[in-house]
This record gives sequence, structure tokens and C-alpha cells, in this order.
Amino acid sequence: MLSYIIRRFLQTLIVLFVVTVCAFALVRLAPGNPARLMLPDEATDEQVAAMEARLGLDKPLYEQYFNYILGVLQGDLGMSTVYRQPIGRIIMARLPITVILAVGTVLLGSLLAIPLGVIAGAKRGSIIDFLSLLFALLFQSMPNIWVGVMLILIFSVELGWLPVLGGASFAHFVMPVVTLGTSMASTLTRVARSGMADTLSEDYITATYARGISRFKVYTKYALRNALIPVITLIGLNLGLYLAGSVVIETIFSMGGIGQLMNQSVNGRDYAAVQSLLLISACMFTVINFFVDIINSFVDPRLSLLSK
Repeated sequence: MLSYIIRRFLQTLIVLFVVTVCAFALVRLAPGNPARLMLPDEATDEQVAAMEARLGLDKPLYEQYFNYILGVLQGDLGMSTVYRQPIGRIIMARLPITVILAVGTVLLGSLLAIPLGVIAGAKRGSIIDFLSLLFALLFQSMPNIWVGVMLILIFSVELGWLPVLGGASFAHFVMPVVTLGTSMASTLTRVARSGMADTLSEDYITATYARGISRFKVYTKYALRNALIPVITLIGLNLGLYLAGSVVIETIFSMGGIGQLMNQSVNGRDYAAVQSLLLISACMFTVINFFVDIINSFVDPRLSLLSK
């Protein structure tokens, strides 16, 4: 087990290195000169050259990359060409909103999907199984943007119960979390149902019945553990995606998270901010995947053996 954790940790470091290279190359390959973007339109070539020297853009690429990594390790992500502020400060001000939205979405989706999917998988053909499939198909077929707009029309415009824009209070997160949570739960329900149904059809489950073990104990002690492996993986993937920023939902509800910041940075050609957001999002996603693999290896130790 320890060797598996060390191996996965080294793989994660390699992925993070590749991510930093991609993020560094993004600004260098993007159209436009970052130094000129930070200056007024009437700036002279001498002023642009001076800004390039100030930003270190006149140095060789390998030296620029080394300085970029040193800056990242020290928390210096550069200056935003749109906001004229340090990018790290802007991201840290907006990150809590995205974290609350992501954690709330994953909690709601998991609380809805895991019990429903597990029970449906154990009771195939029952009314619960039918309702779980109906729920999954219904919310999988509805785009998030449509669900969000419908919630705004009903609970904000018609009833006036919930605020539409911002992320200053708990009430501001209700509709975005419900929008993303129901979408996540629809997929997670089907995965949990399939995992439980497939596990219960295994030979070792039949053997436990033959030993006289109660059905409840078979479900909770033997079947559920293996059925949860794909569920845990999917939860981790969704958490990583939402922490990277839900651009559409954050923009619809004008929440001010890093998803909306990404949208604004792309539209404003703020390449330095896009680079930093890409780096942070990819790092969070990679680290979460690392922990998901470790958790799965404890749930089912066979996974660490199969990876050899």
C-alpha cells in the first residue's frame, strides 16, 4: 500500500510539472504582447520594451520559466492586465465563493444520489428503482442553464423568496447549488445503481447468502463497499470540476467566483489571469484525483495491486 501511495504521489508531481509548462506556454503562445496589453494604446515601442524588461519577457524562455515557478511557489502569480492588481489577491478574494458552491453541490448530489442509487440497485424492478431512473433521466436531459433560469423565474421573479445575483449570504447559494447538485445527482444515481446491481450479481455475494448471512449484512458489509468505488471516483471528479469553477452557473447568478473570473479574463484577453486560473484549477483537480485514488485503494486494496 505504501509503495502504491508513493508511486501515485510521484505521478502527481509529474502531472503538476506538465501543468506548469502548459500554463507557462499559454501566455507565450497567445496572440498579443502581454507588455503592450498592460500599457495604454498610445504607448511607444520604448515603453513596451521597458515593460517587457520589467516583466522579464526579454529573457530566454528557460529563465522565464524558472522565474515563473519561483514566483508561483512564493504566491506571486503576476499582475492582471484588466484589474491592474496582483492576480493572487484577486483569486483569493473569489475562491471562497467557488469552494462553497463546489462543496455544497457535492454534498447535495451525494446525499440525494447515494441512498437512492444503492437502494435502487438492491431493489431492481421495484417502484424505488423506477423512480430513481426517472429522476436520473429527467435531470440528465435538462441543461444546467435551463434549470438555473427556471429556478430564477420561479423562486426569485414570481415568488421573491431567493436573491438572484451575488454570493454574500446562504440564500444566494441555494439556487446555484440546487442547479448543479441535481445534475450531479442524476449521473451519480445511475452509477451507484449500476455498481450495486453489478456487485450483487457477483459469485462471492451468492456464497455469502449460502452461508446464511442476512440480506441486510450482505448489502451493507459486502456489496456496498465495492459498489461505492465508482461513486467515490465520480464524486472526486465532480468536486475537482466544480472547484475549477462552474463558468456557466457562476455567470448566470453573477456569483463572483473563479468561474466567472475565468469568463471575464478570457473576454478581456487577460492572459496572465487565464494562465493563473488554469494552473490553480489543474492543480486542484490533480490533487483531488490523487486523494480519490488513495481512498479507493483503502476501500478496495486490490486496486493497489492491479496498478503494479
